[in-house]
Amino acid sequence: MRRLPQLLIGLALYGFSLSVMVRASLGVNPWSVLYEGLEKHTSLSFGTISAVVGVLVLLLWIPLKQRPKLGTVANIIVLAYSSDLGLSLIPEHLGLPARAGLLVGGVLLNGFSIAVYVGARFGPGPRDGLMTGVSGITTRSIRLIRTLIEIIVLAAGWLLGGSVGIGTVLYALTVGAITQFLLPRFAYRGNDAQRERTVRAGVTQRDARQYRTVLRRPPRPELGRHAQGSPGDE
Repeated sequence: MRRLPQLLIGLALYGFSLSVMVRASLGVNPWSVLYEGLEKHTSLSFGTISAVVGVLVLLLWIPLKQRPKLGTVANIIVLAYSSDLGLSLIPEHLGLPARAGLLVGGVLLNGFSIAVYVGARFGPGPRDGLMTGVSGITTRSIRLIRTLIEIIVLAAGWLLGGSVGIGTVLYALTVGAITQFLLPRFAYRGNDAQRERTVRAGVTQRDARQYRTVLRRPPRPELGRHAQGSPGDE
């Protein structure tokens, strides 16, 4: 039952973390740079643009053979609302120490929230599905793939006029490592826990099934000893 709350909490924190970094005004994450760049060329809000981009990124899932799930759809919806809500709650024009704190906290919260909602295993969001899909095909680490994707998105956002700063560089170079470090701690395992205990006991699932089958078999009559006799009977 904890999976659905974990998914929604992780997504809400993810959207809020984006608004935290925007209000830090020291450079936003690469995807937010893209959103800001697109915002300058449209009349859509930050959250709405993130939802539109999320739908477009889903098209890249086709060659990766990724399938959208509940978490994918929830990502698009919850992220749009939570990011716009955060921007309305966090004040602007803060002092430098407060902005620096917002930046560091926003980056950490972002990596944490990704691990939380991806770990719920309701399916990754559009952007994270792209990350895990490419990682699965190339057999490269999530950290490396995430970093490369962030750099490409950053370049596109900068060309569109999005703001780039020290926070952008910090995010691009660290969020992949944060996510990779925290993901195993929040990953939902389900039946994997029983499987792990069986393996640790030195018995594989196949061995366990074979052992149970043998126990259910009726005992065979001991014919060999009476038929063959012994050397002393000759």
